[in-house]
Amino acid sequence: MKKPGGRCRKIAHGAAFSSYQTGGSKIMSAESFDVVTRLWEESRNRIKNFIGRRIGNEADVEDVLQNVFIKIHRHIAELNDPEKLYPWVFQTTRNAIVDFYRERKDPAGTENIIPDEIAAAADEKDIEEEVIAWLEPMIRELPESYRDALLLTDIEGFTQKELSEKLDISLSGAKSRVQRGRKQLKEALLNCCHLEFDRAGKIVEYRQKAEHCSACSK
Repeated sequence: MKKPGGRCRKIAHGAAFSSYQTGGSKIMSAESFDVVTRLWEESRNRIKNFIGRRIGNEADVEDVLQNVFIKIHRHIAELNDPEKLYPWVFQTTRNAIVDFYRERKDPAGTENIIPDEIAAAADEKDIEEEVIAWLEPMIRELPESYRDALLLTDIEGFTQKELSEKLDISLSGAKSRVQRGRKQLKEALLNCCHLEFDRAGKIVEYRQKAEHCSACSK
């Protein structure tokens, strides 16, 4: 079985972008508590996982996470562009991870070397792959005709001509099923999650909207 590839990426990238709105062109200090509370509720696990991939000890991960949110709360009023909230949050997180390694000492009393990938790594690829991984479970929840069409084309890698032959339907019928199935899949994804993209169209962040989404809550 082929892994979900370009077509699934296009479905995810086709989801409408909407920026994180905070009611004005600048995040003012009076709004800081509400914004930080929303970040904690909606993205704490995402940030914790980001830290956990770079720091192995659970207790250290929790300490860094708490430190990140302290820094966010103290400095969020300095953010001029609300659309840059998440890049700023993750840069703050990276800085906190670097600080963690700089402050640690090995048994010989020397500072630990900070891995280059920790200082510079971005999490966009991890996020994009995670979102793409939700698509197959979502496809399986579509009505049967659309489910089969998308499983064969977007998961198994069939061409639409091969799909028409497999299902014994016309080529135009196969194209219609794929198009309508992708539209339903896109709607399901947007109903489940809010996606944020960078200028290149890559997924850089998501926030779960549906409380009991069968895909992204796993």
